[in-house]
Amino acid sequence: MSSHQKPHKNFNFEEIYTCPVCYHGQISGITLMDAFSCNFCNHIFTADLVEKSLKIADSYSPLVWRWNGRRWEGNHPNMKWSWAIKLLAVAFVLLPTTLMGLAAYTFPPMPGSTLCWLPIVWTGLTFISHLIIMVSLVISYYQFPLKLYLQSVGRNMWFSILPERS
Repeated sequence: MSSHQKPHKNFNFEEIYTCPVCYHGQISGITLMDAFSCNFCNHIFTADLVEKSLKIADSYSPLVWRWNGRRWEGNHPNMKWSWAIKLLAVAFVLLPTTLMGLAAYTFPPMPGSTLCWLPIVWTGLTFISHLIIMVSLVISYYQFPLKLYLQSVGRNMWFSILPERS
């Protein structure tokens, strides 16, 4: 083994790991419990040492991560991103946008009319809305809890701004 590689760690309650939710904090075992907690985002995780997995306990969404010896991986059984899925995702974003752009180009509004800006804005909104749908699907596929991450970063920024209590 080379000196720049970290050895694989077993999954147990004595070790400290990077938090799979916020990626900033560290999770460690809670004393007298079969659970972990993060020192940055304050989330609690239940652990399955046999399966080497963590499940977030203080959230409505059933997020699960598996430990591969070096890092956490989202639990995605039998799901792979094939070229056909990638092509469909790009088509879902670009096809409606292209149709709206072609309609605006083919049937332009009268110059100087009050709503002459509407076709361009509508085409842009079509692109943005379809892109947001695709990004939200990717985030849910990879089980990245964006809302929890932003809440924990905002909470820690807020506490760093507040003056120390005497």
